Amino acid sequence: MLPADRIVRTTCPYCGVGCQVDLHVKDRRIFRVTAPFDVAPNYGRLCVKGRFGVDFVHHPERLTRPLVRKAFGQRPRQPVGLDGFREASWDEALELAADHLAHVVRTRGGDAIGTFCSAKATNEDNYVFQKFVRAVLGTNNVDHCARLCHAASVTALQMAIGSAAMSNSIAEMSRLDVFLVTGSNTSETHPVISTFLREAVVRRGAKMIVVDPRETEMTHFAALWLRQRPGTDVALFQAMAHVIVHEELYNADFIAARTEGFEEYAASLADCTPEWAETISGVPAEMIRQAARLYASAERAAIYWGMGISQSVHGTENALALANLALLTGHIGRPGTGLNPLRGQNNVQGCSDSGGLPNVFPGYRRVDDPQVRAEYEAAWGVSLNPRPGLTTMEMAFAAEAGDIVAYYVMGEDPMMSEPNLRHARHIVEQLPFLLVQDIFLTPTAAYADIILPACSFAEKEGTFTNTDRRVQRVRRVLDPPGAARPDWEIICDLAKRVERKLGRTSSAGFDYDGPEAIWQEMASLTPPFQGITYARIEQEGGVHWPCPSPDHPGTPYLFADSFPRGRGQFVSLAYRPSAELPDENYPFILSTGRVLYHWHGGAITRHSGLDNIYPEPVVEIHPHDAARLDIRPGERVRVRSRRGEIVVRAAVTARSPKGVVFIPFHFAEAAANELTLDLLDPKAKIPDYKVCAVALERLSSP
Repeated sequence: MLPADRIVRTTCPYCGVGCQVDLHVKDRRIFRVTAPFDVAPNYGRLCVKGRFGVDFVHHPERLTRPLVRKAFGQRPRQPVGLDGFREASWDEALELAADHLAHVVRTRGGDAIGTFCSAKATNEDNYVFQKFVRAVLGTNNVDHCARLCHAASVTALQMAIGSAAMSNSIAEMSRLDVFLVTGSNTSETHPVISTFLREAVVRRGAKMIVVDPRETEMTHFAALWLRQRPGTDVALFQAMAHVIVHEELYNADFIAARTEGFEEYAASLADCTPEWAETISGVPAEMIRQAARLYASAERAAIYWGMGISQSVHGTENALALANLALLTGHIGRPGTGLNPLRGQNNVQGCSDSGGLPNVFPGYRRVDDPQVRAEYEAAWGVSLNPRPGLTTMEMAFAAEAGDIVAYYVMGEDPMMSEPNLRHARHIVEQLPFLLVQDIFLTPTAAYADIILPACSFAEKEGTFTNTDRRVQRVRRVLDPPGAARPDWEIICDLAKRVERKLGRTSSAGFDYDGPEAIWQEMASLTPPFQGITYARIEQEGGVHWPCPSPDHPGTPYLFADSFPRGRGQFVSLAYRPSAELPDENYPFILSTGRVLYHWHGGAITRHSGLDNIYPEPVVEIHPHDAARLDIRPGERVRVRSRRGEIVVRAAVTARSPKGVVFIPFHFAEAAANELTLDLLDPKAKIPDYKVCAVALERLSSP
């Protein structure tokens, strides 16, 4: 048992900034959170979630014992509360789970199982999870929430430069000359990063260009705010590129030395004039010219973007348009430049790095590469499936078709995060077996056959990797509640049981003496991590990968000399309208996103004191539209799409433009994803959460 009173340095469990925090514990409860002023990446800064939102670890609704559904095996499965489950021992719950998983492997093969690892869990948890899926279950069907947030960014950057991570560090924001922020309400989604960006403007004279339909706090600090119509990003960025080429503002030396495809790309821009883009995007042509000139002529210019770019049926094209701008101007490969997707969850970068994707092992090494696969087969002592697995949405479609008959979900909540939730619920209701591992009874766990109680960030050891690739320590400060166990321990125990039931005499290796041993195994198989050790992280406070050897300093910014794919690739694009646009029956565009006081599916912040500050969802409606529909602030409004409906209160505000409404996606009682569209980007397989058509109906007074 840990001491009752202590102060422990660890990493914040919220967004991808990876703030370092000191947790102050008295009588085995966290009573204060502070931040060290001399430690990167936050240097004493914290947002409201990091400073006041960690009390969720003490919430009385924490899962503390394994649970088995009382109506185990009955279909269709209905969501139930805790009274719909019975407590079980760890031995019973794991044996029952192992029986079902092993049965599927024997009778249907491992590809009949879909699995979800977690951007909230540690690198070590996720490495062991994907190892279990690949080496024991025999499938590559493993994915996580990155598929639903930045998959398009990953796909585009892999195409353009061969690497999908944020190219520059948070520390470089103080060196910015010009920077573009698009698809990111940074002050609410990455509040600490927003302070560094705003400081660059206010104290150092940097020029910020904001491209966003909503009036966010960042627009108040912008030299230029380009308020485009939702879904018209490609047209706008193509027009900026047209100006740069037409006015010869491009970096000819950089293009000649480090890129390919420029001539064809430049020719494709001939008709993409600012006037053309104005008719599509609504942004005045002269403002597009100003933005292009400002970005291209800067000594150092960077681009930062969020899910407003990636969560689209043309999200890959959106991100490629940004990559084209950086390659045109040479604003990449130097401090204060770069292509920087801002990652949303605390370890979404690390979960991807650790192999939580269906087509790659840790370090983004392809599962269909025989040489790479041979290395893992030798290390794990098993033959591995050479076929890339299914993505999140592909697994859902396979489950609907009966090709997947079991899900194992660790720390994810697809019944909140998937689009078109009515369809998603139908799939889960018919699924023969659902195993969930989490810290609360989430909307997904309410459908489970078996629930395994896990530890929170405050009750485990390991590492998280933040949005700028900085690997940092997570340290245990509290004892687990009840019988809850760290994720990696649960997975290893389950893996050994499944192996026994499959009659395997050789083990893939699930006997670890702690997370450090797991990290050492992963690093030995992952070249970018081979210079990173726990001892080094302790000494330096964090290390940026790639760090291929013990004497390597780490890499705060990437691509100084070359790109992983060799030369940067210009990609010609064509503007495509959004998949579902307003019409007479559904006259408004709906966009979804986050608010300052909550985080993603809400499972954590809605079990914290922050829920008292922002206790229910609202729909933002422009005053012009509200007046036309006779909707007053605070009144209940029904919001309908072709897929479902929810009821929320109205917030009458000009933050969203006329004809556009905004709903946060944190609230299970009025889940925005009841409304959203499940059509996918054809390359990244990411749904469109930012543009769908809805109708509004006033219901009553407050």
